[in-house]
Amino acid sequence: MAAMTVQLDMVSAENHIFSGRVAQLQVSGTEGELGIMPGHAALLTSIKPGMARIVKQNGSEEVFYLSGGILEVQPSSISVLADVVLRADEIDEQAAAEAKLRAETAMAGAGADFNYAAAAVELAQAIAQLRVVETIKKNIAR
Repeated sequence: MAAMTVQLDMVSAENHIFSGRVAQLQVSGTEGELGIMPGHAALLTSIKPGMARIVKQNGSEEVFYLSGGILEVQPSSISVLADVVLRADEIDEQAAAEAKLRAETAMAGAGADFNYAAAAVELAQAIAQLRVVETIKKNIAR
């Protein structure tokens, strides 16, 4: 019996990253973790920086980093619109670790005129990228 699937289109501001049939999509919504499968109720929500995991029609998995964005679920399709989408193997682990350290250092020495919100966003994005890299490393080690 063939697995039930739904069309997924994942795009960034620069590229169309993925288009194909998937059995499942997992993303981090602003209100919590979301698991989307064929037949899911219609939904429009914000997604936060983090990992997106897809299970393709053939059962293989692929992992992406999303900088945040919008998730739209319709009866026959799923759309992910994000400013930045990176395949897990495109993430520069060292650059993400450096960005995390920069943000933490800036926040620790913050003065009254410090833009805390911008530093918090940079920190969240760096941590999310590092989590994607860590997840991939764990899956490879299995």
